[in-house]
Amino acid sequence: MRIKLSQRLLIFSVVFVLLLSACTSASKTSKPESDALVWSFWGGYDSFLELAAETYPDIELERAYYAGANHTGYSWAQMRGDDIPDIFITSQILDEDLAKEQLVDLSGYDFVDHLSTALLDQIAIDGGVYLLPVNNAIYGIYYNKTLMEEHGWQVPANFAELEKLCAEIKEAGLIPGVVGTQLTGNTFSAVFNLAKTNWLTTPAGVNWERDFLAGNTTAAGMWEGTMDYVQKYIDIGMFTTDPEDRSNNELIEDYLAGRKAVFFTMAALVNSSTLSNGDQLGMMPYIGEDGSKNIYMYSTSSNIGISKRLTRPGNEEKLEKALQLLSLLYTPEGQAVFITENTPCILSVLDSAAVPEDSLIYDARQAMQDGRAFPMTYAHWENVLSDMGQAYKDWFRGENDMDGSGCIARMDELQSNYLNTQEMTYFCESTADFTLEQTACLVGKALGSAVDADAAMIPYYSGDYNAKAGLSAGVTGKLYQGRINVEVSNTIAPGLDGEYAILTMTGAQARELAAAGFDPAGDGNPSPYALVVRGGGEPEDDKTYQVAFLMQSYTGEMGQNYNARVEKGSVRTFLRDWLTRQKTVSPDGNPWE
Repeated sequence: MRIKLSQRLLIFSVVFVLLLSACTSASKTSKPESDALVWSFWGGYDSFLELAAETYPDIELERAYYAGANHTGYSWAQMRGDDIPDIFITSQILDEDLAKEQLVDLSGYDFVDHLSTALLDQIAIDGGVYLLPVNNAIYGIYYNKTLMEEHGWQVPANFAELEKLCAEIKEAGLIPGVVGTQLTGNTFSAVFNLAKTNWLTTPAGVNWERDFLAGNTTAAGMWEGTMDYVQKYIDIGMFTTDPEDRSNNELIEDYLAGRKAVFFTMAALVNSSTLSNGDQLGMMPYIGEDGSKNIYMYSTSSNIGISKRLTRPGNEEKLEKALQLLSLLYTPEGQAVFITENTPCILSVLDSAAVPEDSLIYDARQAMQDGRAFPMTYAHWENVLSDMGQAYKDWFRGENDMDGSGCIARMDELQSNYLNTQEMTYFCESTADFTLEQTACLVGKALGSAVDADAAMIPYYSGDYNAKAGLSAGVTGKLYQGRINVEVSNTIAPGLDGEYAILTMTGAQARELAAAGFDPAGDGNPSPYALVVRGGGEPEDDKTYQVAFLMQSYTGEMGQNYNARVEKGSVRTFLRDWLTRQKTVSPDGNPWE
């Protein structure tokens, strides 16, 4: 069958139905069986998919869509629910065992050989490769390269040289280095990255991290040497903090472009290798004490894999097409579409990729080949990362009597508290998988009850990619069976948050709007509304209702016609509180009385 790679338009018939959950909506027909590959929706792939359409015009793709509040969390919720797309994309590898269970082992395919052995060793799971990095964002310590050259200063090779250089910088009336503190992830990374110049990337360090996260060991007894080294960075002026806690971009503009400081440490990327004053920006590694392990950090923009169901009998053709797409992705042409002049810190994962000598990441490229680049610490630390970073921030600033020893004690305290209260973080349980429509009804009940409305109308994704306009204000993620915590709750919440609106209309008008759907683009591709009414059933034609809407989930014309009253309030909070009260939820339960 010759069919083109495209965003498929699925046709849905619109009828009124009364669900057992008292949710009235425009219902879709059953989706026909398809030979198309379903591709995870993830930002940044448009140019690659255009290349794929030119290269393989006979491959048809359906693009899944998600615009909720927790993209990474939802990708893994789909995996736990055995509901992933054929082409699975995520930002973090959160569960290696689940990845191994649900995804194809790619280690035996030729395109994997184009990646470096060092990189493959770091992503392997029990000898298999299930999620491949698409490209890598590189992190080091930024510096004003032009200013360094004007003074005749060289990038230091070890701590002794760094210490000497910082003294010269101070003599010149400048600040050696600034660290971003608006986000405590910056200070967390600053400390952990220095630990990686020594023991944290050794087998002993890897084992410690695993045991610490499981609650089987402590920071005390392992981190003292690192904290002493961090204190040296503080003492020589490398970790000066900004008293106003300004953003990283503001700090680069003020301190580096303003020529007040030479170095800047942050866990973020820049979009240009030229500062606003015309000076050139440079990047150097985190400097280890003896210089034998000066390292860069990296994180993958996204990871890609193939659903294991494509290996089942009958799916041979789909598997072949999926492998063709990944083969294209790991060619120079496939990688090139992700790297532009606005992405100076993005590095191709291909072992053969060339980087110009004047590139911001030229030295980092060599470090990747030499095994002196390591993954940025994030996965599995999410619950304590911010608070640990706050302790480090206090230390850098000399506040709250914090020092290296205090930070070690705080690390142990935070992790112990998290592990001891982990079960308490689950406040509800779903007894079954919900459809998108049923999930929208659930969100409608939470919103309507929280704001004391008579009804709620929630747009949701129907499976028609062409009708996705405006759905960052709607429901695009399903609720799956299992326990619910804040992370899970946020996977079904809309991407936009902070406001809602009350519109006044009759029951007949509400049903008419639900039948028409949400069409903010006015292009005839509406998304369906889920209409849920307090007390259940359908709205009465002549009765007047106060109907709650999520922010930006209704058109301007609707707002004018039905006297929209915009109010402040977080639907994510409303949803969490409502789920907490319910204790358990099911698709046909939890009436809104």
